[in-house]
Amino acid sequence: MQIQISGQHIQITPALRERVEQQISRFERLFDNIKGLDVVLSVDKNEHKAGGTLHCAGTRLHADGIARLEDDNKNDTMYTAIDAMIAKLADQLRKHKEKLKDHHNSEGRDARAAS
Repeated sequence: MQIQISGQHIQITPALRERVEQQISRFERLFDNIKGLDVVLSVDKNEHKAGGTLHCAGTRLHADGIARLEDDNKNDTMYTAIDAMIAKLADQLRKHKEKLKDHHNSEGRDARAAS
């Protein structure tokens, strides 16, 4: 899988890169045919944002994770945004995988087609 991480108004540190790469192992367990992931990390005044686009067979999934700066947890807001983005993408990937499955009984369908 090809991973591209970029930043707007933020420098991508090895710790941030490692966090994203660590979290995407969830995708590989859910779906086999994933081509790539594009992640954009950005910082605004009071928000840290992580946006991700997952390229997989048949579709492109996009999700944003947003963490607001608060007085109690200023240190790990970007990690919180990354975790939220990964969780949203994982949910979308599960839903996409369910849509691809054939939920109908093939024996019943074949019997009806023969009659």
